[in-house]
Amino acid sequence: MKKTDLSISNHIEAKFDRGDVFSDKCPSREILRHVTGRWGMLVFVALRGGTPKRFSELRRTIKGVSEKMLAQTLQQLEGDGFIKRIVYPVVPPHVEYELTPLGLEFGQRVIDLVGWLEDNLLEILDQQQASA
Repeated sequence: MKKTDLSISNHIEAKFDRGDVFSDKCPSREILRHVTGRWGMLVFVALRGGTPKRFSELRRTIKGVSEKMLAQTLQQLEGDGFIKRIVYPVVPPHVEYELTPLGLEFGQRVIDLVGWLEDNLLEILDQQQASA
């Protein structure tokens, strides 16, 4: 860690014992935006098996995501420490993505949430139809 990174980290620790997503000053808000966005959630689910995947494989798995949005989402999640980008020094370049230990831990929570949603989808759709 660079000295400036360390001082920022110490400053954050001094201000917060833990994150506070209700505070507009807390960095957890931006991280929450990264992980709970549509594409972020789906990246966690797509990488859940622990096996590294190439960009093209992720794009095929996450139907409807543009190349630009997938690249941006992967960069954000990598910057937050949830994803590891593995670059192989070959021609043409070979890049894979996998969840870090932090990503695996958070990803399990996402998978539980998505599983609950899928298990209760019919009831939710019934409720939507009843209120329409």
